[in-house]
Amino acid sequence: MTHRFQSDPSDTDSRFETVPVWDPFVRAFHWALVVLVCGAWGLGKWGPVDMSLHFWLGYGIGALVVARVFWGFFGPQTARFASFVKGPGAIARYGRTLVSRKPSYTRGHNPVGALSVVLILGLLAAQVGTGLVSDPDDYINVGPFADWVGYENAVRAVDLHETLANLLLALVIIHVLAIFWYRFWKRENLVTPMITGRARLPRRAPMTQK
Repeated sequence: MTHRFQSDPSDTDSRFETVPVWDPFVRAFHWALVVLVCGAWGLGKWGPVDMSLHFWLGYGIGALVVARVFWGFFGPQTARFASFVKGPGAIARYGRTLVSRKPSYTRGHNPVGALSVVLILGLLAAQVGTGLVSDPDDYINVGPFADWVGYENAVRAVDLHETLANLLLALVIIHVLAIFWYRFWKRENLVTPMITGRARLPRRAPMTQK
């Protein structure tokens, strides 16, 4: 059976319109986070003995997370948590549509994607927090606030920091696989709108999948 549907509607298709989806801040945040997280993760696994650059990348990640949380309350509609963070029912309902080959055409984050956003932001915040208080007992790479939590907790923070890094890697892999799933199974391009800020969507498309 051949599945026929319009995955990349042409500019002449009157059923669709080109609309703004992602504002410049969200796009800049996304790609800056990709660079900083990849750099920090790589340095954490295979970096030099002196992890100063790893720390600076971590500071940058922390600043981005804080800025994104602020933007989640005061940014444009598609960036606001209130517009895309949904409850378990909405997540479950949308999850059942993932096997469909029909594009979702969601204007912004869908409920499952929103869950991923919240989890990644939470993990990054915890990752930065544990890095700030970690003490690997090497007298070189001690977090700037390690003294605030005591030596034993600072040492435990090192193990937690590594565990969180592995969890973050798993989430990133799932995120990338989801992009491929949408592109090749649902025939929906999620990358281009994150570059251009605009997407071709059905006219009067809902902000999020209900």
